Amino acid sequence: MFLDDTACNLSSLNLTKFLSEDADGTQHFDIEGYRHAARVFFLAQEILVDYSSYPTKQIAQNSHDYRPLGLGYANLGTLLMLMGVAYDSDEGRAIAASLTAILTGHAYRVSAEVASVKGTFAGFAKNRDSMLDVMGKHRKAAYAISDRACPKNLAAAAREDWDEAVRLGAQHGYRNAQATVLAPTGTIGLLMDCDTTGIEPDFALVKFKKLAGGGYFKIVNASVERALVCLGYSKGQIAEILAYVSGTNTFLNAPVVNREYLKGKGFTSDDITRVEAALRGAFSIEQALSPFTLGADLVKRLGVEEASRSPTFSLLSHWGIPRSEIETLGDHVLGRSTVEGAPHVREEHLPVFDCANRCGRHGRRFLAPMAHVKMMAATQPFLSGAISKTVNLPNDATVDEVADIYYQGWKLGLKAVALYRDGCKASQPLSSTSAEEKKDDAKPASKAIEAKAESTSTPAPVVTGTADTTSEFGPLFSKSPVLAPPRKSVRYRLPKKRSGFTQEARIGGHKVFLRTGEYQDGQLGEIFIDMHKEGAAFRSLMNSFAIAVSMGLQHGVSLAEYVDQFTFTRFEPQGSVVGHANVKFATSIIDYVFRVLGVEYLKRYDLAHVPPTDEEKAEADQSPMTPSAALRRARTPRRSPSTRAAAATRSTSSSAR
Repeated sequence: MFLDDTACNLSSLNLTKFLSEDADGTQHFDIEGYRHAARVFFLAQEILVDYSSYPTKQIAQNSHDYRPLGLGYANLGTLLMLMGVAYDSDEGRAIAASLTAILTGHAYRVSAEVASVKGTFAGFAKNRDSMLDVMGKHRKAAYAISDRACPKNLAAAAREDWDEAVRLGAQHGYRNAQATVLAPTGTIGLLMDCDTTGIEPDFALVKFKKLAGGGYFKIVNASVERALVCLGYSKGQIAEILAYVSGTNTFLNAPVVNREYLKGKGFTSDDITRVEAALRGAFSIEQALSPFTLGADLVKRLGVEEASRSPTFSLLSHWGIPRSEIETLGDHVLGRSTVEGAPHVREEHLPVFDCANRCGRHGRRFLAPMAHVKMMAATQPFLSGAISKTVNLPNDATVDEVADIYYQGWKLGLKAVALYRDGCKASQPLSSTSAEEKKDDAKPASKAIEAKAESTSTPAPVVTGTADTTSEFGPLFSKSPVLAPPRKSVRYRLPKKRSGFTQEARIGGHKVFLRTGEYQDGQLGEIFIDMHKEGAAFRSLMNSFAIAVSMGLQHGVSLAEYVDQFTFTRFEPQGSVVGHANVKFATSIIDYVFRVLGVEYLKRYDLAHVPPTDEEKAEADQSPMTPSAALRRARTPRRSPSTRAAAATRSTSSSAR
């Protein structure tokens, strides 16, 4: 949320690294260590402004003129849990506000100190009064942090930093127009050993991350134990609670299927050890006992070699164990993924472990959507930029609830709000339950959504007759009335001899030739995509795709529809683009093709990383030739009269030879 055409380097601090405990369990947040880390990282980012490379000249210029930085933090949700503080509480919001105020206040304090030596950012002089006014608002907000809800040392440190930031800024100015943002920290959070990302609460105490190459892996919040210690539970009580949440991870003394039962079925001690080693990463007991885990030799010894070839094979079901007993076994061995109902846990402590979603099959509690919005509102007054944060909604959220979130976010002064309804996409990277557990819960919601869609949809043309079956997949598969088929289109063929252009470029090191064919009025009618060094299959797919697009264009599908549909498509090869005057980066070959077509034929300069100059645009608009040809000619380097004369002489000499 800054000026257009600027870049901002990011760094984030893991908040839990500054939380320490005495032998008696008393906790301390290391304010001076936190300030020191903020200073070091802020200076490092400031140095990087001059050493970074930028995708366009305009971005480079603005980044040097305003020097925006993005210092932030991660693991706030875990920090509050470790402190025994609920995310959705006045105390939790006050702590977050203070930590954000210290971070930004100290960053601007350092920025003013650097400005006293290196000078202010280039745009400071004309923005001086406005910026100092904003700094005063930050300082005023720091004094509005609740002393009742916030630890006194945190609130005092926040006010001290903002007092100094304002004083030094008035005296020396600032080196940086922007100092802080709260980034999502999704990838770096894993490297930083964070249980939660950015300003987020935990997604769920136990979650399943979908892998790009297929499959899942299980992530268990490692902070529950320390949180229970902070809340005063004994070692024995904590052990029982953790076993309830994460399971025993052993078949020893397990209900229904224990070690003796497995040995009676033909398992050896080594087999049981191998299966138990897989329990910690399994999201269901069937997965731990899958043919892949058991191994070919054991599958053969168990006599299930033929049955195990089925994709729905379950060893426990094959042994005749009822579904209810399998679930009981799973709860004992793999855990219930929630502290709700756990032994010893007091009711007043449950909010400390509330997450963005219901935890597992047994969890019923989750943070209300407004809890996310209120936390953002508590920290926004102390940030230069905005907050990358997801407001998580349950699957049954309504349109009115979504509208209210945006409205309340506006009322509370947020710069940005993003939300996600659980299960709204066919595939999502994180889930709080396995796919099998969601199936039964999803059916009523799907029917409710379908009913809502039927009541609000626009009537379509109908013909006589009814369909045989109902379906949740839309009107083409649903009961009567049957929709009329689309009208047959007419193909407008291109002339045998047509104009167009050929564009050569490299995308992530891969050479691509884009060729176009135009109607006589200059409209696009066909495309060709050539990548002669790629494998035969990829090359054939590209050719077939180009033919399909060309047929659509000749049948009346607008180019604008194709551009909107295919830009930002992401797959390899992707990367920097060399060879095109306007497009400098592409997320795929398809993204590159339709960015170029959008710029050349539709004047969609919002898709260009380097837009044409005003003179080039004006020449393209006024030229009698097609706009795309005029724009291409406008970008062709002009030659001086002497150069043209020399070229003509060479041409004549060549002809004579």
